[in-house]
Amino acid sequence: MLHIRRGLTAIIGGGGKSTLLRALAEELSRDARVVVATSTKMYVPDWCPVVLSASPDDVRAALSEVPVVCAGSIHLPTGKLTEPRVVFAELVRLADYVLVEADGAKKLPLKAHAEHEPVIPACAGRTVCVVGVDGIGAPVSQTCHRPQRFAQLAGVSVDDAVTPEAVAAVLRAEGLHDVVLINKVETAADWQAARRIAALCETPVVAGSLWRDDLRCLR
Repeated sequence: MLHIRRGLTAIIGGGGKSTLLRALAEELSRDARVVVATSTKMYVPDWCPVVLSASPDDVRAALSEVPVVCAGSIHLPTGKLTEPRVVFAELVRLADYVLVEADGAKKLPLKAHAEHEPVIPACAGRTVCVVGVDGIGAPVSQTCHRPQRFAQLAGVSVDDAVTPEAVAAVLRAEGLHDVVLINKVETAADWQAARRIAALCETPVVAGSLWRDDLRCLR
């Protein structure tokens, strides 16, 4: 439904990126070779083999044994995974799909990006922006990573409650993505908010719950 193409897909935005990364990797690896990685930092996944400080030959060898692997290096101060030694363009030649978590959101459902974010590899063919619908209705200051930036782009105060209109305004202003995934949509109120966001967006929008494996195309 997200129309993930062969090559590199970057995943950006709010909370839910790691869940999407895993869901896509497990789906695509049924009949293809998949590498997952990050261009910034992410928690080391416990659901697939991790190849650390790998050479191209190391990645190739790992993919000959299993259909999905994670490539990266350990960031010693945090213990998190950081970008791999192998350049992303080379990973694209080694695997059918490369899925890259391209920014962080400190586990908050919504995010606005600083000037140095997101770190989207130059060879990316698609960028998916994740939006957590559970951020709707809460104050910008409590539910958004980089709240001042979010408020500026949306034309609201950091003390204002987040609305679907504010979320759509930030998505339009940033224009960093090819498709939006609105996650954690479970209740009737969630669906109403998701449909309102979709109506105001300029790109395809998919909504639903990754946890429930229930996604629908809204735009």
